[in-house]
Amino acid sequence: MHARAALKYAAAFARSGGGRVVLFSVQSTKVPPNLLSLPDSVLETQENRWLMQIRGEVKELLSDPLCAGLDVEPVIVAGEPATEIARAVRDYDIDLVTIVTHGRKGFSRALWGSTAEEIIAEAPCPVLTIRPPQHDFVEHRGSYADIHLKRILLATNFRPSSAAATQVANQLANRTSAELHAVYVINDFIEQISVMFPAGGLTALSQLRKYVQEKMTILRREVGTPAISHIAEGRPYEEIVTLAAEKEADLIVIGTNVHASLFGGSPVLGSEIERVVRNSPCPVLCVPSSKVLTPLAAPIRVPVPQT
Repeated sequence: MHARAALKYAAAFARSGGGRVVLFSVQSTKVPPNLLSLPDSVLETQENRWLMQIRGEVKELLSDPLCAGLDVEPVIVAGEPATEIARAVRDYDIDLVTIVTHGRKGFSRALWGSTAEEIIAEAPCPVLTIRPPQHDFVEHRGSYADIHLKRILLATNFRPSSAAATQVANQLANRTSAELHAVYVINDFIEQISVMFPAGGLTALSQLRKYVQEKMTILRREVGTPAISHIAEGRPYEEIVTLAAEKEADLIVIGTNVHASLFGGSPVLGSEIERVVRNSPCPVLCVPSSKVLTPLAAPIRVPVPQT
């Protein structure tokens, strides 16, 4: 079910942009390169049952009406999901990764992060996260696919890390005639500081509010698309998720800028981005700051500052 949810969006964007779909599966153990063509008799032994199951799932997806008329390539590799997917993005020249996320809680979740969030952190292209049952903006009837984007919510912090996301959100809005909303959230710790240090804190908060208003005016002018701006105060992820629900947004677009993990190993996302992905009422398009690609293959003409 989860793989089909990701396939639905991948197929829709591939049809819209004249692209192809790579069905990518990462396993913990090495898989024969000719798995799909191996005789059933080879896979009927007890130790190969898991290979039979994998092959059955891949063949089921390949025969799905969603794939009708599309160029679809199945790829099965062994390794760590985030690392292998990041490598595949480069090897197969991928413009968009679609994945299904699962909310997890508890110590393990907080310490190590989810596989989906590791993929977002390492992928060098935009990653569309889907968390069923969410608000759905892709309609499929048989082999027919249509993208229905009515409202897009851009979450921005005006830093270079959000420049790519701003361009992608703007181009998606232009290509789909969607209503574009932009939100900046003034973190609630600023207000806490103003309470603790009234003399300087209130002045700083007032200046920040004025600065954000000015930046929003500039953003609306630069994107060209009539954008509706929102300025909120509080926890960023809570305000973004709440606004998305209130406005019935079809998609949240947010820029990602990863940093090294405290415990070493793979890079990680910021906690606010992770919480947006885990709690959003609609799919979230995570756009890395280092590269601009749009799922609808619109040209990018404005250079993007690097972080």
